[in-house]
Amino acid sequence: MASEADDKEIALLWEQYGKKKEREIRDRIIEHYLPMVNVIAGRLAISLPAHIEKDDLISSGFFGLLDAVDRYDVSRGNKFETYAGTRIRGSMLDYLRSKDWIPISLRARIKEYERAVARLEGTLGRVPTDDETAQELGITVPELHRIEMEINASTVVPLEDYLRQETEYAASDPTESVEKQELKQCLAKAIDKLSEKERLVISLYYYEELTLREIGMILHLTEARICQIHSKAIIRLRGFLAAMDVDSM
Repeated sequence: MASEADDKEIALLWEQYGKKKEREIRDRIIEHYLPMVNVIAGRLAISLPAHIEKDDLISSGFFGLLDAVDRYDVSRGNKFETYAGTRIRGSMLDYLRSKDWIPISLRARIKEYERAVARLEGTLGRVPTDDETAQELGITVPELHRIEMEINASTVVPLEDYLRQETEYAASDPTESVEKQELKQCLAKAIDKLSEKERLVISLYYYEELTLREIGMILHLTEARICQIHSKAIIRLRGFLAAMDVDSM
């Protein structure tokens, strides 16, 4: 937690930087907010495969912080932490996309899983159980859970993309603002379609920014079980959002 003295110091630095764009002041502002980069990188890294280095996320996030400091307009009254968090996370996601880090075999499993869940939901009119999903895929329930653990890492980027667009810095273009509002409404409608437990996990992970382990402690479930719930929720959200895009065309 930042102290009152820290708050006053950073407010003064922003005031000085607004008047004189001096490099020394800019560097002090960047140094003040550097811990944000580590926190966001750590949170993303938890759900990513082991071969993705946290240091690479930190490096890409640093450039997001630099961009945020350069673009931030104090006069708008927006909280810098919110704006910078979006830029930092966005830079990390751009890095992940550039590395094409999801193996082709996993992409195929994700598509197969999504199709199976969509078929079952259409037939049953409800969320399928693990037994029903495993049977549809022709595998055992333990095998299903292993697949869901693998899929969990790949689901981080898609929903973060939606949230990134939703929370981007307010644009002066009225048309763009309307589009962002529509996206926010679509995401809210999609989340409403999830089960109560899925909504809770999504809320705690993406909005309260808790780790999957912390969510497991709150819900008295294992981290593996939270991963499964998270994976299923994101796959269903992607399906809902895709369907909305088709319906709006």
